Amino acid sequence: MSVEVITLGCRLNTYESEVIRDKARAAGLQEAVIVNTCAVTAEAVRQARQEIRKARRANPNARVIVTGCAAQTEPATFAAMPEVDQVLGNADKLEARAYAFDAPRDRVAVNDIMSVKETASHLIAGFDGRARAFVQVQNGCDHRCTFCIIPYGRGPSRSVGAGEIVQQVRLLVEQGYREVVLTGVDITGYGADLPGAPKLGSLVEKILTLVPELPRLRLSSLDVAECDDRLIDLCASEQRLMPHLHLSLQAGHDMILKRMKRRHTTAQAVAFCNALRARRPGIVFGADLIAGFPTETDEMFEATLDHVRACGLTYLHAFPFSARAGTPAARMPQLKGNVVKERAARLRAAGALNVKQHLESLRGLDVDVLVEKGDLARSPTFAPVKLSRSFAGGTLVRARVVDADARFAYAEAA
Repeated sequence: MSVEVITLGCRLNTYESEVIRDKARAAGLQEAVIVNTCAVTAEAVRQARQEIRKARRANPNARVIVTGCAAQTEPATFAAMPEVDQVLGNADKLEARAYAFDAPRDRVAVNDIMSVKETASHLIAGFDGRARAFVQVQNGCDHRCTFCIIPYGRGPSRSVGAGEIVQQVRLLVEQGYREVVLTGVDITGYGADLPGAPKLGSLVEKILTLVPELPRLRLSSLDVAECDDRLIDLCASEQRLMPHLHLSLQAGHDMILKRMKRRHTTAQAVAFCNALRARRPGIVFGADLIAGFPTETDEMFEATLDHVRACGLTYLHAFPFSARAGTPAARMPQLKGNVVKERAARLRAAGALNVKQHLESLRGLDVDVLVEKGDLARSPTFAPVKLSRSFAGGTLVRARVVDADARFAYAEAA
């Protein structure tokens, strides 16, 4: 083996893993496994430890390096593992010097992420085994939601210049990618630290204008409190911007949103979804929702279920509340574990039903799908589509949906 990179967590980690692979290769690193971790929940940290143990068993002679958000927020946890040779913080992991053979090797190299003021642009030519490409536009977060550990793993919000982003998108299109996803920690916070404080909408407009050969542009998670008017206009009218938005909602009751220190109300979220749906019929929304937040009553949870219906949410990422040490929510009165688990299951069931209904609504439609692998593809609304025959990953295919069930829309390829 040379270098294997194991990616856990978000799309930003997926992008950064490609940077890590390039930097490690440039540094001449060999016989190593790099685990790029997630810290969003206690379960994510547990999974990271599990992956590290598996990596050591599979590669007994390799160097095991642990990095990512969990390494940044809990370096001692991973330093205590006998399977781990080195722990790298989130800033260090993107520097070739961290992987150089002749560099001094501190076993734990985790610096103060809050002191990082810039996000460097890294030109990536491709993504190993993936049909779509990811482009980082922003990193870090200036908000302090009471449940969230991520700002302590990522540092303050900092944006990549529009020119560098356009250059990256153009390079990826030249390499054959037909769909690009803009990613970051808080992408609707884009630009606040740049000269003139440009908004995400202006960045999206620049990409679509300056890279006209890009067929599909997709956005990662959005905060409805930060979406600017130009971004909303583009989402409503620009056909190359995919009609699928994933929203960071977290709850459907205003008191819980206040205790989470979120900046939107339930009424604002409903109005946002309804307004966009009126302007672009067929647009589909997903959302992150937390079940069992401290102090959440039965009535408050039922309000969140009602909110799913009121917003017309299709894809739900439902997380059971996970207390993260050092966050204000960890000090609030906690719910019993079985209650949290049961509420998360109910949210997931609601999401599964909504996905089934969306897939069934595609029957008889002609859709342009992006092939992920073989006969598996995704529609513009991110619906999973099973094709009548196989294609190379990354191919755009015109297909007619002929059937659907709870898992897939089934389509005849043209």
